Amino acid sequence: MNNYRRAALAALAAAAALTTVGCAAVAVGAVAGGVMIASDRRSSGIQLEDQAIELRVREALGKAIPSDRANISVTSYNLRVLLTGEVTEAQLKAEAEAIARKSDNVRGVLNELYVGSLSTAANRNFDTALTSKVLAAMLQDKNVPSSAIKVVSERAVVYLMGRVTPAEGEAAARVASRVSGVQRVVKNFDYLTEAEAAAEAAKAAPAKQ
Repeated sequence: MNNYRRAALAALAAAAALTTVGCAAVAVGAVAGGVMIASDRRSSGIQLEDQAIELRVREALGKAIPSDRANISVTSYNLRVLLTGEVTEAQLKAEAEAIARKSDNVRGVLNELYVGSLSTAANRNFDTALTSKVLAAMLQDKNVPSSAIKVVSERAVVYLMGRVTPAEGEAAARVASRVSGVQRVVKNFDYLTEAEAAAEAAKAAPAKQ
């Protein structure tokens, strides 16, 4: 195992341990961000725009939907938005999707909002720990380009986003599905050819040295 994977695994283990004191969400975000910056297959411009999209959509949702009727997480990857969490009414689910689709530069929305009661803090801590476990499992599999994949867990469902080849996507989904606690895996990938993936790996190589 190379130094990059050892360091990432150690950081993920520390993040998972922090779950018991309520700090895991921040820690995992920092770890995932650090891992992905090293060899992310998105351009730096797209990475920044994805962050801007998340901020814009969250702000718009916060203004339009009362917090006591929704718990919505927004994830943007390669200009595609994933909505996860809960809303108390079907109308709010549709409204949230419409808001996301209207945001600048969004080229697609996957609306996975659950209609029903809102999740508890315990539910969210479980999902945070689950994300750490999935990331750690991917880091140990040489067939999975873990640094090119975004992992989101909600209600024990794992969502995978990234720019991968079909074979890499299948390998990532297989690894995630075998992690204890995962009920379902949803793939939301942008697919590359083998040649495109090789070119991206060559560009990212200096960042890992």
